Amino acid sequence: MKTPRLYGAGLLVALLLTLAACGTSGGGTGREMHLYLTAVAYGNGLFVAVGGGVILTSPDGVSWRAQALPNNSLNGATYGNGTFVVVGGYSGLWSSAGVILTSPDGVSWTARASGTGNYLFGVAYGNGLFVAVGPGGTILTSLDGVNWTRQTPPTGN
Repeated sequence: MKTPRLYGAGLLVALLLTLAACGTSGGGTGREMHLYLTAVAYGNGLFVAVGGGVILTSPDGVSWRAQALPNNSLNGATYGNGTFVVVGGYSGLWSSAGVILTSPDGVSWTARASGTGNYLFGVAYGNGLFVAVGPGGTILTSLDGVNWTRQTPPTGN
């Protein structure tokens, strides 16, 4: 099993894809939380880690604080163009949907319309474009992290 790693602020942050203990600090409860973390991004002097239904932030990769407890499963995170973007999914009794949340600071989060009923597994930023992906060839792109467009995946071998 691969361990996602991210280098930022002179620090390598590795997230183990198992239940990881993460103590809160800096105004947290001081109790241990057991989290399944799946992705980490770095931007604007801040690490943002996601997994399950939690978003964690850290200025140094050592002290972490829970910023939001969305009612969604979050799988991917990236930073670009001054914006953090995290993705995942929601599954209810009668429907499911891809989830996209954005934040300029890693603290205040806004839900964005994904336009897909599929979970989103990952997101990346490069060459001025956010790209989110999910099952069944789901590919979404955005220039700003706010407005998303579904792309047609290639067919064939």
